[in-house]
Amino acid sequence: MTEEVKPVVAEEPADVAKVEQNYGEKTLAELSELFQSLTESEDRMKRSKEAEAIKSAFYKRLSREKAEAGEDAVVEEPDENTPAEEASTVPMQSGPISPFTAIEAGFKALYMKYKKERAEFNREQDAQREENFAKKQAVIEELKVLVEQPADMKDAFPKFREIQNRWREIGPVPQQNFRDINDTYQLYVTKFYDLVDINRELRDLDFKKNLEAKTAYCEQAEALAEEEDVVESFKELQKLHELWKDLGPVAKEFRESIWERFRAATSVINKRYQAHFEGLKAQQVENLAAKAALCEQVEAIAEKEISSSTEWNALSKEIEEIQAKWRSIGFATRKENQKIYERFRAACDKFFERKRASFTEFKDSMNANLEKKMAIIAEAESLKDSTDWKATGERLIELQKQWKEIGAVPRKKSEQIWKRFRAACDAFFTARDNRPAGPGNFSGNLAAKNALIEEIKAYVPDPERDGAARKEFADKWNAIGFVPFKEKEAVQAAYREAMEEKFPGFGGRGRREGGRREGGRVERRPLTEADRLKEQFSQLQQEIQTYENNIGFFGLSKGAEKLKAQMQERIDAAKAKLEQLKAQIRAKEAEEVQE
Repeated sequence: MTEEVKPVVAEEPADVAKVEQNYGEKTLAELSELFQSLTESEDRMKRSKEAEAIKSAFYKRLSREKAEAGEDAVVEEPDENTPAEEASTVPMQSGPISPFTAIEAGFKALYMKYKKERAEFNREQDAQREENFAKKQAVIEELKVLVEQPADMKDAFPKFREIQNRWREIGPVPQQNFRDINDTYQLYVTKFYDLVDINRELRDLDFKKNLEAKTAYCEQAEALAEEEDVVESFKELQKLHELWKDLGPVAKEFRESIWERFRAATSVINKRYQAHFEGLKAQQVENLAAKAALCEQVEAIAEKEISSSTEWNALSKEIEEIQAKWRSIGFATRKENQKIYERFRAACDKFFERKRASFTEFKDSMNANLEKKMAIIAEAESLKDSTDWKATGERLIELQKQWKEIGAVPRKKSEQIWKRFRAACDAFFTARDNRPAGPGNFSGNLAAKNALIEEIKAYVPDPERDGAARKEFADKWNAIGFVPFKEKEAVQAAYREAMEEKFPGFGGRGRREGGRREGGRVERRPLTEADRLKEQFSQLQQEIQTYENNIGFFGLSKGAEKLKAQMQERIDAAKAKLEQLKAQIRAKEAEEVQE
C-alpha cells in the first residue's frame, strides 16, 4: 500500500487579495513605510506575497489620487526586468514637477532593491535545493546498498539510523524532484524493514516510535479539521504530509488503520478547502455583478448633460461615494477583475475630464464677462460727473440692466468691480438728487413747492394785480417737477387751499385759465377732469417704471433687503392707485359725454 495524498493546490491570488484588502485604505506614505519596514525585517524573504500586495495597493492608490488631482492616471508598475537605476530616477518633466513623482520614484527604488535581493535569495535557494537533491540521491544509494547487500544487523541497523538522520537533516529539493525522490526513499526504507532479518526487539521499538509519531500526526490533522481558518489549516496539513513521508513504517497490523485515520482527516480538510474556494468563487461572481452595477451608475453620470457648477460638484460627490462603495467590495474573478476595474476607471476618468473641460470653459466665460463689466464700469465712470440728468440717468439705468444680464465673473474680482460700478452710479445719482430744484429732483421739488405755498400765503390780495399774480403763481407751480409720491397729494392739497384762499374761484377757473405745465410745456387747450386724471395715470406709470429699475439695481448689492422692501411697497401702492385712476377716468369720460 502506498501512503499518498494528493493535496488541493491553493489559489495564490486568494491570499494576495486578502492582504490587499487590508491595505486598501492606507495612504501612499503609509504604504511606503510598510514596505520599508518589510525590507528591513529578518523574515523578509518569506514575505514576498505581502510585498507584492503592498506594491499593488500602492500603485492602485497612486493611480486613483493622480486621477483625482487631474493628472495622467496611467502608472507603470516595476517588475524584475526593470533596471534599479531606472526605477530610482525621477522622470524629466516639461512643466511643474508633480508631488507624486518623488514618492513614486522612492517606492520604485525600494521595490527594485527588494526584488534584486529576493532574486539573489531565490538563486541561492535553487542552488541549495539542487545540492540537497544530490545529497539525497547519495543517501538513497547508500540505503540501496544496505538493502541489497544485507550485513550483520548489529552493524546494519545503526547505519540505517544514521542514514535516516542524515536524510532528515538535508533540506528541501526542487519541487519537480520531490515526489520521485521521496517515493524512492520510502521504497528502500520499507524494503529494509520487510526484507532484512533484523533484531526483532530493535524493529518493534522502531515500529512503536513510528506509530506514536504517526498517531500524533493524525491527532494534529483532526484538530486542524476543526480550525476556522481553512487556508491556514490546509498549509499546516501539507507540512504534516511531509513529516509523515519522512517517517518509517509501523507494524504491519497497524499500517492500514493508521493510514486510513490520517487520510480521513486529510479528506475533511481538503473538502473544506475546496468548499472555501467554491464559496470564494461564488462571492467573486457576486462582487463582479456589484461592480458592474457601479460601472453602469458612473457611466450614466458621465453621459449626463450638466449645465452648472453646482450640479458638477453634486455629481462629483456622488461619484466619490460610488468609489467608496467600490473599495468596500472584494475582488471579482481573476479573469474579470482587471477588466471591470479598467471599465470603472475609464468611466470615472471620462466624468472628471468633462468636469475639467467644463470648468475651463466656465473660467473663460467668466473672464469674458469680466471684460464686459469692465467696459460698463469705464462708461459709468465717464458719465458720473455728467449734468445731463435725464439722458445720463436713463443711460446708467440701461447699464445697470446690462450688468444684471451679464453672467458671473471670477469670485476674487466680483465684489471689487461691483463696488467700483456702484460708486460711479451713486456719484451721479447723489449729485442729481442734491442739485437745486428741478424736474428730476423729487426732494428739491418738494422743498420748492412748499416754499411757493408759503409765498402764496404771504401774498396780500390786490384786485388790480390778482389775475396776474394768480397766473404767475400757477406758472411757477407747474414749472416745478415731480415730488416724492407719498407727498404728492398733501402738497397738492396745500397748494389748492392757499390759492383758493387768496384767489376765490381758483378751483374752477384755475385749471382752465392757468393751464398745466409739464417740463416747461403749457397745454394749449383747457384740461378736463378726465385729462387731469390721465396725466396722473401717465406720471404714475413712469414712476413705477423708475421704481422697478431701481429695485433691480438694489438687488445687486449686499444688505439691500430693506431698500428693496421699501421700494416694493411704493410699487404696490402705485399700482393700486393706477387701478383707482382707471375707474375714475372711465367715470369722468362717461360724465363728459353726457354733458
